[in-house]
Amino acid sequence: MDAKDILGLPKNSFPSSIEKKSRPPKESQRKPDGISREVYALTGGVPPLMPAVDTSQLKKKPPPHEKVTWQWLPFTNSARKDDLNLYHWVRIVNGVLPTGDYSFAKYNKSVDILKYTDEEYEKYLTDPMWTKEETNELFDLCERFDLRFVVIADRFTSSRTVEELKSRYHSVSRAILLARATSSGDVATHPLIKEPYNVSQEMERKRALSMVLSQTRQQEKRDEEVLIEAKRIAELRMASKVTEQPQMAVASTADAGVTERAVPGETISPSNVQLPPMVVPSLADNASTLASLRMLRVYLRTYALDQMVQASNSSAGLRTIKRVEQTLQDLGISLKPRVPTKAVCAEHLELRREILTWLNLQKQVQYKEAEGSSFRDGSYGETPGTPKDRTFIPDSLNFGVSSERVSKKDQKRKAHGAPPTAAHKRPRKQKASDL
Repeated sequence: MDAKDILGLPKNSFPSSIEKKSRPPKESQRKPDGISREVYALTGGVPPLMPAVDTSQLKKKPPPHEKVTWQWLPFTNSARKDDLNLYHWVRIVNGVLPTGDYSFAKYNKSVDILKYTDEEYEKYLTDPMWTKEETNELFDLCERFDLRFVVIADRFTSSRTVEELKSRYHSVSRAILLARATSSGDVATHPLIKEPYNVSQEMERKRALSMVLSQTRQQEKRDEEVLIEAKRIAELRMASKVTEQPQMAVASTADAGVTERAVPGETISPSNVQLPPMVVPSLADNASTLASLRMLRVYLRTYALDQMVQASNSSAGLRTIKRVEQTLQDLGISLKPRVPTKAVCAEHLELRREILTWLNLQKQVQYKEAEGSSFRDGSYGETPGTPKDRTFIPDSLNFGVSSERVSKKDQKRKAHGAPPTAAHKRPRKQKASDL
């Protein structure tokens, strides 16, 4: 008796229709010819990373007329100067020994180092910072170690830096080439002449490289953020430049039309117009401030432009400054330049001064027009209280009207409780009948 009998479950709890899924048979991979079973089991049929011999060449049989044997033979290498004899296995075909130099001797490449004589050294190569013995040692090491200056600096007897050794080698080689050439054009394409060695640039390059390699993860992340922000700013500037081009074209067309409509010989400039002393900006007072600000020689991301604007607007009122800013906005010009370089800031300040002069000229024109109108209006009568549009009416026609007006005034005075007296009456105007 088991648990199924206690629980009352049938013996076969799974339906007979459900059968176990059979696994698909694995595809049998045949081992390629020429590869041992152990190697194929290790690699699993994966191709090697390095190029290998084609499997078809492994079982390839030599031609029947060739008899191949392997022999242990000595050889010499032409790259060595000590005639050292070494041994290796050599493939012999039909008993014929191979001839020629060692097959790997062709990879022995050396640098051609220029040699100089004592006369050339005394004539062209003298240097107060270097002795002849140090120069000879340098060129011997350069020939020995194939211009590997790090190794040369390690083997050099005196304490010289890698940059000093390079500079001395290049200067001596250039002097020898120029001295031996018939003309400078013959050696113009030589690498030592075409690309001279720059010590300061090499030191700066190594310093920058050491700074980059010594950066932490936080500094690298900060640099990436700066580059992303710079890219975003560049894209915004390109977009704004594209939108400003049509506006500049329209403005240039309008300026050309105004120039054509202008009368020849009549030019109006702010410098030719005389302004009252209370309105003209005191440029002499601001000269020292502007000069001190120009000594900064820094315009990008500084407050120099704001101080220059304040100095140029110091003589104007707050209302005038607001009108200048409103004029700039009407012209489609931002209050602060988008690229505040020195030239842009100078043009911006000049435009502000011209707008301020133009507003002052407007004020003067309005003042002169009001003064002229007051002179024209003053010719109608001497008394300021006399109406200008009133016509003369004779006394005989105006009698009824004047008596009616007097009676109305008397009624008003009586209503207020004050008796009319002679002191409160106005003096009567003289009429034509009284004369």
